[in-house]
Amino acid sequence: MQALRNLFRASWSSDVKLDGKTVVITGANTGIGKETAIDLAKRGAKVIIACRDMEKAQTALKEIIESSGNDNVACMKLDLSDSKSIREFAEAINRDEPKLNILINNAGVMVCPYGKTADGFEMQIGVNHMGHFLLTYLLIDLIKRSAPSRIITVSSMAHAWGSINLEDINSEKSYSKSKAYAQSKLANVLFTRSLAQRLEGTGVTAYSLHPGVVQTDLWRHLSSPEQIFMKIASPFTKNSIQGAQTTIYCAVEPSLVNQSGGYYSDCAPAKCCNAGKDDDLAQKLWELSCRMLSISWE
Repeated sequence: MQALRNLFRASWSSDVKLDGKTVVITGANTGIGKETAIDLAKRGAKVIIACRDMEKAQTALKEIIESSGNDNVACMKLDLSDSKSIREFAEAINRDEPKLNILINNAGVMVCPYGKTADGFEMQIGVNHMGHFLLTYLLIDLIKRSAPSRIITVSSMAHAWGSINLEDINSEKSYSKSKAYAQSKLANVLFTRSLAQRLEGTGVTAYSLHPGVVQTDLWRHLSSPEQIFMKIASPFTKNSIQGAQTTIYCAVEPSLVNQSGGYYSDCAPAKCCNAGKDDDLAQKLWELSCRMLSISWE
């Protein structure tokens, strides 16, 4: 039994320090985002947690400072379902922060009932992909000036079950919450792949990852049968600390400095599905995302 459990849990540690570095983590008021923030703060980084719920963010802020012993931690308002909020957040970061060395696109929604963002996107593709796409675009110049720097996007093994419906990206013709989630996670992998190609030679690297099957608040939208299944499977799932390890690995592992665009799991390179390596599909998704967000990003 223990051997089976260990298959799902990465064993990795590093004493890399991040003194003088600045990190932004979206959705870091709970789960793996919060544990990532604690770890990177322990390494000496200035950590900015970007959260939608400021009451929960303030509570998390106190926990992160107390757990890490680093008081150079701040929380800022960011609602990834609203481009106005994303632009306001990015404007404040660009104005107030002289550098941004690590951007961790961690926040997300999972298998939620059908809904739309403030900009009319289906909620899962809107938050998980479009919101982080726009955020990264708005911060990319600062990230480039801060090189060497890294952009990490939390995807999922669920990307392998997804497909990108370029003709109906917002699932308006038909909606399956699991298919929409898988589509958004495949979009994360394709975004990272395209981003790495565009950033080649800049000193900025990009990574996507599967954190593992982690017991977090994301489970709240699962149906009753799905909840029962996950409880049965719980001995083989990760807690938030374990689930944060691959994100931390991608953020600090020195050997990745010349690697970019890859997909990781259990603190090691992993195979993504064939669709996740489709450069033509990645380019079409990039162009569609730019059109829908009304931005120009060559």
